[in-house]
Amino acid sequence: MSAPVNMPRWIELGVLPLWNLLVALAVAALVVKIIGHSPLQAFDVLVNGALGSSRGLGYTLYYATTFIFTGLAVAVAIHGGLFNIGAEGQATFAGLGVALAALYLGASLPAWLLLPLVVLGAALFGAAWGLVPGYLQAWRGSHIVITTIMFNFIAASLNVYLLVNALRVGGGSMVVESEPFPEAARMPALHEWAAKLGYELPSSPLNAASLLAVAACFFVAWFLWRSRAGYALRAVGSAPRAAQFAGLNPKAQVLVAMGISGALAGLVAVNELSGVQGKLTLDFVAGAGFTGIAVSLMGRNHPFGIVLAALLFGVLYQGGVEVAFELPGFSREMVVTVQGLIVLFAGAMATVSAPLFAKLYGMVKGANRG
Repeated sequence: MSAPVNMPRWIELGVLPLWNLLVALAVAALVVKIIGHSPLQAFDVLVNGALGSSRGLGYTLYYATTFIFTGLAVAVAIHGGLFNIGAEGQATFAGLGVALAALYLGASLPAWLLLPLVVLGAALFGAAWGLVPGYLQAWRGSHIVITTIMFNFIAASLNVYLLVNALRVGGGSMVVESEPFPEAARMPALHEWAAKLGYELPSSPLNAASLLAVAACFFVAWFLWRSRAGYALRAVGSAPRAAQFAGLNPKAQVLVAMGISGALAGLVAVNELSGVQGKLTLDFVAGAGFTGIAVSLMGRNHPFGIVLAALLFGVLYQGGVEVAFELPGFSREMVVTVQGLIVLFAGAMATVSAPLFAKLYGMVKGANRG
């Protein structure tokens, strides 16, 4: 019996994901053809809508910023041996931290001091919402998948309750949202920065939170592969019993993983609320926490791969809106179906083609030796 072939990293991290994406696009094109539209036309509208203009690119990067945060959140938990499905709830609860900091401190603090507190509030509230399932897993044996799913619903219900009964805008309005944030609590938009420098850009929701996403990528890369704490987290995630024999505390590492994961997910609230909406609203996360699972898996749980996967999903979200608008009869549900196919083939089935590539690599390697 021949020994298994280990593929080099450039195939595992470069060629294989690209192949999976091409297969996903081919299947999606087949579906588009079956429902009576031209795959080439749909692809052209999607790409041009997402990347063909400054405004479209701004929206694409805005979506990608949110997906970077949730993708990093899922990745950190996975490196710690946990599957955090609660980024949706952690981001929702973090919205309360953003709203409280903005509404109760915004009248007395300047922007240079208030904005860091808004970011800190989002991270702390997100971390707190991740630490509770982490504690239940580590000290009570509750499964992290079950508890994080449950906490998604609890966070959504708590958000509704507080908006209706405590934070709702006054004046007899029936709209379920908070008072508008003061200007000092708003993340600067990219087109506003460009205007101050003498450049004119179309308005888009892209804001300074995108720089925060880049900083988060560098932090996660440093923490996981350059720090002792990150090494301990990965050791426990890979082999908890061996790590325990080596003197590490697996229970403490569960809290570290879920705390950092929740904090990263909480930064979604900075991008969405402080950067765009300027107030706390219902369902502002809009499924980004679940999309982060696919982003992390497609990015192989590495910050660089997560950035590429987040950009892909940003293109799909922004381009999908343009496709649904430009092509008659191409509904939003069809766009979601195409996106789901890409998630299925490029994310959930990422390792299906691995044996084929391993076999081909082994054949090429053997031929070169001969």
